[in-house]
Parts: sequence; C-alpha cells; structure tokens
Amino acid sequence: MMNKTPIDHSHKSQPITGVLITNLGTPDEPTPAALKKYLGEFLWDPRVVEILRPVWWLILNGIILNTRPKKSAEAYKSVWTDDGSPLLVFSKKQATALQKSLESQIKGPVKVALGMRYGNPSIESALLELQAANAQQILVLPLYPQYAAATSASTLDAVGEAMKPWRYIPQLRFVSHYHDDEKYISAVANSIQKYWDENGKPQKLFFSFHGMPKFTFKAGDPYYCQCQKTARLISERLGLNDGEWIVAFQSLFGKAEWLRPYANETLKKLGEEKLASIDIVCPGFSADCLETLEEMAEENKAVFQEAGGGQYRYIPALNDTPEHIDVISNLVMQNVKGWPGIDAWNSEKMETKLEESTALAINHGANK
Repeated sequence: MMNKTPIDHSHKSQPITGVLITNLGTPDEPTPAALKKYLGEFLWDPRVVEILRPVWWLILNGIILNTRPKKSAEAYKSVWTDDGSPLLVFSKKQATALQKSLESQIKGPVKVALGMRYGNPSIESALLELQAANAQQILVLPLYPQYAAATSASTLDAVGEAMKPWRYIPQLRFVSHYHDDEKYISAVANSIQKYWDENGKPQKLFFSFHGMPKFTFKAGDPYYCQCQKTARLISERLGLNDGEWIVAFQSLFGKAEWLRPYANETLKKLGEEKLASIDIVCPGFSADCLETLEEMAEENKAVFQEAGGGQYRYIPALNDTPEHIDVISNLVMQNVKGWPGIDAWNSEKMETKLEESTALAINHGANK
C-alpha cells in the first residue's frame, strides 16, 4: 500500500537536503524482555545470519531467544547510563553536532536524522522525518568505516524496505565505507597519540574489529581487507614498527569459524607471554557501545591479566569529539556535491579548516 501522507510539492514548500546517519542499534532497556525483542529483530536479518530460514527460525526461537536475552541484559546493565544506552547517547550527540556543522557549510536548508538498523529510533522513522521536511535528496551515511554485507548492505536493505510505500522517491546517495578516508585515519591516529601523550606509550597497540564468519570473506565481502588496511594506515601515521601492533577480531557468535585471529585467544596468549602493557583501540566502531565498553574494556582485560599480562588500557572510540564530527561532516560534503542547493565550502571557512589541519599535523609531528 502506498504512503497516503500528503506531501506538499508546491513552490511554497521549500525542498531540503536530508542526511540520514545510521548505526547498528540498541535495546530500549537493559532487561531480558527488551533484549529478546531487539535480538529477535537483529538475528532474524538474513544479512546477519545466513542460514536457511526454516532451520534458523527453529534455532533462534527455540533456543537462542530463550537463553541469550538474560545474559545480554546483564551485560547491558554494566554499561547503561542515566541517559540510556551509550551507543544511542553518543549517536544523538553526533547527529546534533553534525546538524550544526552542516548548517555552517551548506547555504541551502539541510536536516540530519538518526536511524538505527535495529531498535529505536528506526531507519523508517528517520526517513519519515526527512520526508515530512520535504527532503528532495537524501544522503545515507552508515557510520561503519569498513564495509560488510551484515552492516552496510543491511542498512541499504532497510532503506529500500522503508521506502516501499512511498509514491515519490527522492534522489538517493549511499556511502558504503570510508575505511581509508584520510580524515578518518588522522582522527583515529590523533586520538591514540593524544592518549599516549597523556598516559605513556604501551609495548603493543591492539586493533580489535568486530568479527564476521570466515565464509563471508571467501564469498567476496571486503570487510577483512578493509580492516587490515585501516589498521596499517593508522599504524603508519603513528610511526609504529610491525611488531608494535596487531589486528584481531572480537564478538564471536555461534559455532562456525570466524575471521582470525580471535581477540580473546590472542589476548590470552599475549598475557601468557607476560606482555607488560597493551592498549586496545576499536576503529570499526564510530561510537562506544556494549562491544567496546563491556567486551573489550572489561571482559578481555580480565582474560589478558588473568593469563599473566600487565597493564591493559582501552582507548575510547571517536564518539562525538570535534575531530570526529569534522570527519563525518567532510564525508557528507564529499558525497552531496552537485546536488541542487549545495554550494562549495565557503572560502573563508575552508581557509580556517586548512589552518586547523596544518596546525594539527605540526603538533602531531612534534610529538613523535
């Protein structure tokens, strides 16, 4: 059935540019009931679990949703804040800051909306918000630096599904990845360098990315290669030697083989080798969430230190820091070029941005 909501296409209704930023999502509450609903939506996505639907329905509804929600709820409770889930809190701050940044750069009207692939606010609700504002062109920006079918492609699926009832489809553009974007690489490297300037440099830097089933790599998913490139570029920017950094994959699920090496096994081995100090960074996460704050900052810290390892520190995600907002804003500006109502960066603002970037690069070089 077509969407019957009347949209004003007259000259009195000013068209705008819409920007939809998305992330994975979060349960509404850290309770078993909320987790059952959230996990049911998440794990039923065929992009996430590629098993025959009848077989997977039986496993999901007969076993997983009767056992996993309680355990997951306890994990969420450990990171939940007074304002809610960390991922949602940071995502809202990112959307607000991005709106302000774009308004200072685009002469035409622009609106940023936030949608989660699973849970609330949904991608559908965010798109309806942009539709109601008369968005005639929409840029979809999933905040996943590295492309994976289970994240980026699933987001595009949700956008298409949400727009099925729409009679008029606006112009659409989609950012599938930004794993080697220069500003993104610089922002992560600068956040690490700043942490080291304040706290000292460890023996080893540990890059942890979310895991994926191994068969996805063999099927042509570029995720593994993009994670490796991201880590290499950041390490080069920091001036690290090969033995000073390592890449591993976390958040394993199920019995199938996933991308290796596994984060928990690798950290246990490093602990057994009596590594004196290690810092953890998760460049695949644009905002801190359960997987970074509970799994990597706490759970795997215990694995490392109980095995005999020394100092273990987690370096926060970029979250809503000014440099990260600059990264996201720049991605938007790169991808909306040529659209009606979009003007090039104001020359005065461009000069200021250039001066800031130059000063940042000089400071970074002096700290090496």
